[in-house]
Amino acid sequence: MFQIETYKWLMKHFGGDDFNKGAVLVLPTSEFFPSEVSNEKEAAMETFTQVKKYAGIENWDCVLIEQDEDPDPRVGSALLIQRTESSPLGTFSVTEETVQITYNPSLLKQPTQLVATFAHELAHYLTATSTEEPPGGWKNWEFATDLTAVFLGFGIFMANSAFNFQQFTDFDAQGWSTNRSGYLTETEFCYALAIFCTLKDIPISQASVHLKPNLKKLIKRCASEIDKSHIDSILNQEYVGNGL
Repeated sequence: MFQIETYKWLMKHFGGDDFNKGAVLVLPTSEFFPSEVSNEKEAAMETFTQVKKYAGIENWDCVLIEQDEDPDPRVGSALLIQRTESSPLGTFSVTEETVQITYNPSLLKQPTQLVATFAHELAHYLTATSTEEPPGGWKNWEFATDLTAVFLGFGIFMANSAFNFQQFTDFDAQGWSTNRSGYLTETEFCYALAIFCTLKDIPISQASVHLKPNLKKLIKRCASEIDKSHIDSILNQEYVGNGL
């Protein structure tokens, strides 16, 4: 019900033609992210520009800043530094002069997670302008922000990057690592994505073909569990805008 109420909140303040005509299901393809760049930093800026465009805030002022690199905890084949601090994947902040979004440079090698991070932080930017708090209050802002990223069309990226498992091998070590992105679980992201597709009359197959193997059946199950009355309540939510 939190997702349903949050969708209604988003439709009330950020819906209208922006959602009905502007929002699309963004796919991880060259059609959506064409790139002719010479280095990773250019790729990050180009990706950021594309995410802003699909989010419908292409002309909003915002500065993108790369964070410092995290320290490498591996200092030898059998030696690790424990409890090394790592930077967040991204941050959103507002000063008197500008709006800033930062990203962890490690994301440059993980394009799906890079898009998801930009979508989340730009969703922060959008919802920060709301004249009404999200369902449950601002303490739920991070969860509502994840849902906003799906509402803006980035559900495939959010679901695919929610949990990551990686193996590594180099000349003197091998192992594995995991990380999480966002505040919702894979199941919650799939449910939110299923709601988006239903609202936009997009076949679930159009989304599932781009999801990780373990999420393909999950989103179909989520779609089958959506109550039509809940979808109708979202679609019937009056759009009042945001007074901006």
